[in-house]
Amino acid sequence: MALMTEKLRAIMALDPDRTEIDFEGHEYSWQQIADVVQAIESGLQLTGLPVDARVGVMLRNRPGHIAAIVAVLSTDRCLVTLNPILPDQKLFADVAGLELPVVIADATDLARPGLAVALADAGSAVIEIGPCLEGARVISSEIRTEIRTSPGVAVEMLTSGTTGNPKRVPLSRAAFDASFRGFTKYERGRNFDDPPKLSSGCTMVVNPLTHIGGIYGCIAALAAGRKIALLEKFSVEAWVAAVKHNRPAVAPAVPSAVRMLLDADVNPADLASLRALISGTAPLPADLVDAFLDKYGIPICSNYGATEFAGAIAGWTIDDFRSYWEQKRGAVGRVHGDIEARIVDPDSGAILSNGEEGLLELKGKQLNNDMQWLRTTDRAVLDAEHFLYIKGRADNAIIRGGFKVHPDDVVRVLNDHPAIREAAVVGVPDRRLGAVPAAAIILKEGAAEPAVDELKTWLKSRLIAYQVPVHFRYVADFPRTPSMKPSAPGLLTLFEGVA
Repeated sequence: MALMTEKLRAIMALDPDRTEIDFEGHEYSWQQIADVVQAIESGLQLTGLPVDARVGVMLRNRPGHIAAIVAVLSTDRCLVTLNPILPDQKLFADVAGLELPVVIADATDLARPGLAVALADAGSAVIEIGPCLEGARVISSEIRTEIRTSPGVAVEMLTSGTTGNPKRVPLSRAAFDASFRGFTKYERGRNFDDPPKLSSGCTMVVNPLTHIGGIYGCIAALAAGRKIALLEKFSVEAWVAAVKHNRPAVAPAVPSAVRMLLDADVNPADLASLRALISGTAPLPADLVDAFLDKYGIPICSNYGATEFAGAIAGWTIDDFRSYWEQKRGAVGRVHGDIEARIVDPDSGAILSNGEEGLLELKGKQLNNDMQWLRTTDRAVLDAEHFLYIKGRADNAIIRGGFKVHPDDVVRVLNDHPAIREAAVVGVPDRRLGAVPAAAIILKEGAAEPAVDELKTWLKSRLIAYQVPVHFRYVADFPRTPSMKPSAPGLLTLFEGVA
């Protein structure tokens, strides 16, 4: 039995009447979670699903979905994330390609036209859960597909930003254990190997549970026996209300959310419980940190991680922020003690000295790659005190409010439009989201320019919403490299001055 499994089972039994989830002003106890967990486990037993088998869970930020996470992980099965915000065509293709023996989803998603047919065609048994711990029931117990197992794998995590068949990263239970072990070293008075106990305080979960930041925060809070303040989606009003009600010492806020809080001129008294904000998923500008600190006296502790890392591998602590922010301004924090990091030349692979920029390589148990060096696509600098500075991506991915947008994926869809001869997509700076996609378009001879609103509507039926470009330019030709490829720096000049 995996350590994570032991912790989850033990934690649930400590104080059943204690509140574990605050959601939209309603509180739910450990007992209410346990009842739904038991109902889901009974459903899984009814299907005959063995240990280590893969279970699809259509995840939303709702209490019933936390129970589904616990039910799958606490029975040593593998949770395969399904993203309900995908367009119909992509979601149904995902269901078909995965061939999952069992899928868990709440009633609102199962009512989606076409989904029941897609699940039946895939041969999946179906368990319905209520969004807010109303219970669970088996819709179909018959498994008509091959049952494949994933021994030792806790989660198959869907990465963001793809338009073809979604790609998943297998995250082992050992990787999660190692990640949590490294993270708890940054918490005063807590050791990962301590006997299970309920903790004071509250963890706010705002990132989607389909995102590594969301599911990591959720599982970490459950394993620590800490109350969860769950937001289905971010808004200034909901976030502030959750802070006022639950009085956390630390709250999460991605860079775009920090800007929205500043723009909303939130009353400092509403944030009185906060000692710090935690920010990840997207680059955090140092001037944004300074602006929030000047206005509210609250530091923002950024961290750096990825789906492939099973969580964060570097970050700021409050103590480090107080001691080093002025000196290390702009760093994503210090590399965790259980992680080795180095910077290498992207061409030769030679190890570079402290202060030199190159590609970041990592090694550690939580990386789930047999302790081999893992080369990232991030350009970075590492200093002598192991503070890490991320300078940008070596690939061309656009990070829009924490979601990854691959320009080539958007280009392929644009090029399918009947009026478009060729398209190119580049990321342009955006004050709120960090960066957004912008499209330069060459029309077919004789074609009329599609209205921007019409083009966006056409794209939204084929892409995820965050992949749709914000800005458009119709051009006779692109700035190009000598090899005739669109030049990214040249494309950026087309969008100078856009807001």
